[in-house]
Amino acid sequence: MADNFESKVLPIELAQELKNSFLDYAMSTIVSRAIPDVRDGLKPVHRRILYAMFESGMTPDKPYKKSARIVGDVLGKYHPHGDSAVYDALVRMAQDFSTRYLLVDGHGNFGSVDGDPAAAMRYTESRMSSIAMELLRDINKETVDFGPNYDGNEQEPLVLPSRFPNLLVNGSSGIAVGMATNIPPHNLREVIDGVVMMIDKPDTTVQDLMQVIKGPDFPTGGIILGREGIKNAYETGRGSIQVRATTQFEEASGGKTRIIVTELPYQQNKARLIEKIAELTRDKKIDGITDLRDESDRDGMRIVIELRRDVRPQVVLNNLFKHTGLQGSFGVINLALVNGQPKVLNLRDMLFYYLEHQREVVRRRTQFDLNKAEARAHILEGLLIALDHLDEVIALIRGSATPDIAREGLMNRFSLSHEQAQAILDMRLQRLTGLEREKIETEYAELQKLIGELRAILGDEKLLLDVIRKELVEIREKFGDERRTRIVAAEGEISEEDLIPVQDVAIAITHAGYVKRIPLSTYHAQRRGGRGMSMIGTREEDFVEHMYITSSHHFLLFFTNRGRMYALKAYEIPEFGRQAKGLPIINLLQIEQGEKISAVIPIRTLGQEDIEGMSLFFATRQGIVKKTLLSEYANIRRTGLIAIHLRDDDEVIGVKLTDGRRDIIMATRNGMSIRFNESDVRTMGRSATGVKGIQLSDADEVIGMDVIEEGTQVLVATTRGYGKKTPTDDYRIQTRGGKGIKTLNCTPKNGYIVGLKMVHEDDDLMIITNAGVAIRIQVSSISTQGRNTQGVKLINVPEGEEVATVALVVSSEDED
Repeated sequence: MADNFESKVLPIELAQELKNSFLDYAMSTIVSRAIPDVRDGLKPVHRRILYAMFESGMTPDKPYKKSARIVGDVLGKYHPHGDSAVYDALVRMAQDFSTRYLLVDGHGNFGSVDGDPAAAMRYTESRMSSIAMELLRDINKETVDFGPNYDGNEQEPLVLPSRFPNLLVNGSSGIAVGMATNIPPHNLREVIDGVVMMIDKPDTTVQDLMQVIKGPDFPTGGIILGREGIKNAYETGRGSIQVRATTQFEEASGGKTRIIVTELPYQQNKARLIEKIAELTRDKKIDGITDLRDESDRDGMRIVIELRRDVRPQVVLNNLFKHTGLQGSFGVINLALVNGQPKVLNLRDMLFYYLEHQREVVRRRTQFDLNKAEARAHILEGLLIALDHLDEVIALIRGSATPDIAREGLMNRFSLSHEQAQAILDMRLQRLTGLEREKIETEYAELQKLIGELRAILGDEKLLLDVIRKELVEIREKFGDERRTRIVAAEGEISEEDLIPVQDVAIAITHAGYVKRIPLSTYHAQRRGGRGMSMIGTREEDFVEHMYITSSHHFLLFFTNRGRMYALKAYEIPEFGRQAKGLPIINLLQIEQGEKISAVIPIRTLGQEDIEGMSLFFATRQGIVKKTLLSEYANIRRTGLIAIHLRDDDEVIGVKLTDGRRDIIMATRNGMSIRFNESDVRTMGRSATGVKGIQLSDADEVIGMDVIEEGTQVLVATTRGYGKKTPTDDYRIQTRGGKGIKTLNCTPKNGYIVGLKMVHEDDDLMIITNAGVAIRIQVSSISTQGRNTQGVKLINVPEGEEVATVALVVSSEDED
């Protein structure tokens, strides 16, 4: 007995056995658990959950079923692991903050962005989402291979048909043995556009694809900083993407500012983030935060961070980005299974393997449909033969002792197949009517047409790709949505100007400091004296104060009432609709509390060759003017710089770009004006105060300053909506510092002067009231009158309203 036992003992080296066993375990983890398949983007557990739901009829048009029932089906039939592994995977597919396009439609508590766990599976209910059905569409048409389950009693799909590129669309993450995957989610429209590009142009490169697939699109939104990480991930399969929360500044009572967080980086825990901010504030590592609260509700996220009055909001926000989860990185590893082997893939590889999978799926589906159509046509051919020889068929059947004899007789007499003969025997008597015969003939003709189309698809690769393209476009139109994650240029990175169209835009700034960019095509010219159309949805106490016309690619030099200067590209200002309030300008410029924008100058570039010999001419409310070379402002920091030193209680009301040889005209609220040559004002340094431009009477102030150009007239507008044009020759050149001459006769009927502009006949004028109503009128429709007149009505202004500002819409020839 002992000898028999010893004969069954095999000598094995321990190190080799450990190596082999661990390798088996590692491969099992990689292939059967942690790494998604490149074709459908699913790990086995997700694939089994979706297939079990599909098999059980838990489709979007059916009622919800208990999640525990789904978990039980998956465990009992396909997935020999713990129930928590299955339920956790199901929960994640139902969380809108975890999955970009939900594959499970959950009913009940499925957790929150605060890290709260989902309710137990016995409480929650689930069913498939509509887009999940596209992953399994046509699975019953032999489109994919099936294999035995763990006990050999069931068959399960080895991959799903996946009618959209789920690997990129929903991404995936997992840790295997010795390797990991971390694929970010993407926008469905962009990814499908990428696949369509590869269908239309097979030699598409990664760089070509990046023109349509801009970058990851996280379910929680947020901001991606820079394109370098995206570029690396798409070209090599690995990269680090900097992600940041979406924040904005909001003015609070008492001159305070608060930081509002509306979107978090992907996979960031909101509750833990708030605890971290509170901890840093308590430990004095971040100074200036007075209150912190979570105002999130069903309408969206809103974390409010109250700041002290004396702190710079941008400095506090930068510290939060540095020390908390408001900014972090997403490490991309595009690892997926290709033919059962893990591979790191670039962007083109992932779409290429998906497209190859679709070729196979559509080819197998087409072959299945063709076989089915041919089988049906074969039966119909037999029925038509029977109808053509009806009396003989009936006699043969009546004369047969058994169905088998009748079937054999039919097969021998009419050269029918077994299936055709059986179909004739099974045919009901009503099929013998003339109408039924017509139906059979129609069905047969349609089948012949379908068979021809299916054979053509199988025989022509281009037709096959056209089918894939058409179905992808249908899914894009049905399920596609707007991008949630914004991509912005990182500090010091090459600008993304080339991606932004050149167009004329209007930059609107409200009295309360909100700014927005609006395409100029939004407005159409109206007749003089009309009511206008609302151009901005402002708060009751706010109104549009300034509007400037420029190109989307030009620089905008911002000058504040306190004499500071900032620079932005026009496209950096967010675009909003006509009725939108816009964005607080303190979100874009690091201006101080109480500081307002008083002038904006569009300029093509700040390059030395473009600004050589150009000057900035300043005018203040107290009548002070100053001229400084533009080259002194070439190196503008994001924090701005001092443009003019102001006296107490004075502020900047206008800044113009000049060549040093122009005539300047200034107008006051009470209707006075002065014209002088800018050579009367010597060139001064950046921080100089300036000299007197006009001598003001009591209770008067300067409301406008402009540069006189050849072929222009002086246009003035009043608070009650009146205005006029006056030839420049009516204004004689004087010496600066005098009282000037009258430019408009101000009365209670027409009000005080609110704006002065130099205009051409082919210009348009935009007039905005403090109620946010705007009208665009042609300058040629405004009367030309002498200086000492009241003007004509330009816009109807109801009682209680006033014209707030006027802006010139420069013709494209002049702008160039």
